[in-house]
Amino acid sequence: MSYKQLTCIQRYQIYALLKTGQNQATVAKVLNVHRSTISRELRRNTGQRGYRPAQAHSSAIKRHYKHKPNITQADWAIVEAKLREELSPEQVSNWVKEHNNIEISPEWIYQYIWEDKKSKGMLYTHLRRKKKYRKRSGNRDNRGKIPNRIGIEERPEIVDRRERIGDWEADTIIGKGKKGAIVTLVDRKSRFLRMGLVERRTKDAVAEMIITLLNDLPVHTITCDNGKEFAGHEEVAKALGAMVYFAHPYSSWERGTNENTNGLIRQYIPKNTDFSKLTNADIQFAENRLNTRPRKCLSFTPPVVFLKNHCCT
Repeated sequence: MSYKQLTCIQRYQIYALLKTGQNQATVAKVLNVHRSTISRELRRNTGQRGYRPAQAHSSAIKRHYKHKPNITQADWAIVEAKLREELSPEQVSNWVKEHNNIEISPEWIYQYIWEDKKSKGMLYTHLRRKKKYRKRSGNRDNRGKIPNRIGIEERPEIVDRRERIGDWEADTIIGKGKKGAIVTLVDRKSRFLRMGLVERRTKDAVAEMIITLLNDLPVHTITCDNGKEFAGHEEVAKALGAMVYFAHPYSSWERGTNENTNGLIRQYIPKNTDFSKLTNADIQFAENRLNTRPRKCLSFTPPVVFLKNHCCT
C-alpha cells in the first residue's frame, strides 16, 4: 500500500478506534493504510490531551498548504478568477481539474481564502456563506449542539459511491433579512431536487417540510449541515425510516451536490430575494426547471428522467 494523505473522516476513525483500545496495526488494517502511516500520524499529532482528530487534521492541512510545491501562482490566479465568479471551493476544485489539469482540493482553496482574508483580501466575500465564514482550525465551536447527532464518518460507504437512489443531501437557503427559508433536498445519484418554502427556519418547520417533500420517494440516508434547523432529525428519521447524518462543521464539500444545486437555484431565486413575496408556484417553477435540465454528469439526462429510470433498480 502506498502512502496517502489521511482524510478528516479517517482521523476521526483513528480516534474512535484508539478509544476502544485497538493497537496501531489494527487501526491501519481497518483504514486500509500502512502501519507507518498511523505511527507517523500519532507521532506528529498527539499532544498533552492525547490524539484529537480535529486539531490533527487542521495541523496536517497547514503543513500541506505550507509545503505544496506544484501549485504555481498562475494556478492560484485561475482559482481566484473562478471564486470571483461565485463558484464554491468545491466547484472551483472540480473546474480547474477538468479544464486545467490542476489538483487543488476544496480544503486547500478554503485555506487559501483564509490566508487571503488575513492579508486584508476580499476573496471570502464571494463565498455563499461569507457571513458565517470562520478560520478553519481546531478552535472550539461554541454554538449550540444538536442532540444525538450522528457524524458523517458513520455513514455507510455506499453513499459515497452514489450507487443507489435515496441518499439525500439537505440544506436551507435563507431569505432577505433572514425571514423565511427554502428547504432544499438533492438525491446524490440522480441529482433530483425537492424544494419547500417555510415561513420560519425552526427545527419543527424544517423537519415537517423534509418529511413532506420526501414522503413519496426512496430514502435511505439524509446528510445535513450543522444548522440548528436540523435538530429535528430524529423525527425525520422515524417518519421516513431513514438515517440522518451530519457533515463536519464548515465542510460544505461533504454535501457538494446540495451546495452546487443551491447555486443553480440562485438563477431563479437570486440572493437578497424577499421570501415573503415568493409563492409555492415560484418554488415549483425553479424545482421543475432544474429537474428537467439535462446534466452532463448524467450523460445529459434530466434528473427527473434519470430518477424514474433508476428508482426501482
